[in-house]
Amino acid sequence: MNAQPTLTTTEFHFPGQKSLYHGKVRDVYNINDNLLVMVATDRISAFDVVLPKGIPYKGQVLNQLAAYMLDATAEAVPNWKIAVPDPMVTLGVKAEGLKVEVIVRGYIAGSAWRAYRDGERSICGIELPEGLHENDRLPHPIITPTTKADQGHDENISAEDIIKKNLVSADDWKTIEKYALQLFAIGSEMAREKGLILVDTKYEFGKYDGKIILIDEIHTPDSSRYFYADGYEQRQLLGEPQKQLSKEFVRQWLIENGFMSRPGETVPEMTDKVCNEISDRYIELYEHITGLRFEKHPDADPAARIAKNVLDCLDRL
Repeated sequence: MNAQPTLTTTEFHFPGQKSLYHGKVRDVYNINDNLLVMVATDRISAFDVVLPKGIPYKGQVLNQLAAYMLDATAEAVPNWKIAVPDPMVTLGVKAEGLKVEVIVRGYIAGSAWRAYRDGERSICGIELPEGLHENDRLPHPIITPTTKADQGHDENISAEDIIKKNLVSADDWKTIEKYALQLFAIGSEMAREKGLILVDTKYEFGKYDGKIILIDEIHTPDSSRYFYADGYEQRQLLGEPQKQLSKEFVRQWLIENGFMSRPGETVPEMTDKVCNEISDRYIELYEHITGLRFEKHPDADPAARIAKNVLDCLDRL
């Protein structure tokens, strides 16, 4: 079975366009310094590397899931979204992005577990109790911020240092902490209703019209880790790995094929079969997290469709 056409790069020229930023997955168009057109491409990244082939429908999955989550949390926390003119595009206000990523953890997993396993008991200035095991639930959700590096890797940072280094003011940080924990609580409840556990997630905030707002995607498999709730306790008691609903399966496939982005390693061949299997998993993620049926938008020329839909939306604003 051949893979569906994918959109891995865009070079649109919209009216009022000031700049274009190519991220790992999203292409972001600045319109007149007050709007953003964010295109979720079919690119996929792992280990800080953009893989050589796109994944069918991945951009649509991420964009529609992020829009679903932004709408579900908008009453609690203001966000940047205005409209979804295309299955792969969100249009919203252009905020001044803050140089901090906000990671909320309800469980000890991933990099936090690796640091704990290696003897650290303080993460971003937060003291952790003794006796934790991988994937244990924490006494309460914690915020472990990182700096947003223009180059290289993000670094852990404490709330105290964020304020001391003037990355964010004390008042703004207080608002960000409140919003992040509110979002995590809502996301956790939504996950629970679907038989899932929201383990940890990343939020980004910006300032718009003098106020803190949520920007970018939230609660997607690219920004969050989910466990299946059924069997969680038993797996913990037995010391078994948890069953995950996240992008972790892509990283595992790369590891099994000898790639972790270390010097001298090359990305394994991404056959149509592999790309279609990854696509199927992303669609499964969307349907499980939202409870909605995923409607594929196959298109021989998605770029032309996106250009028309975005232009129509900009004309109406």
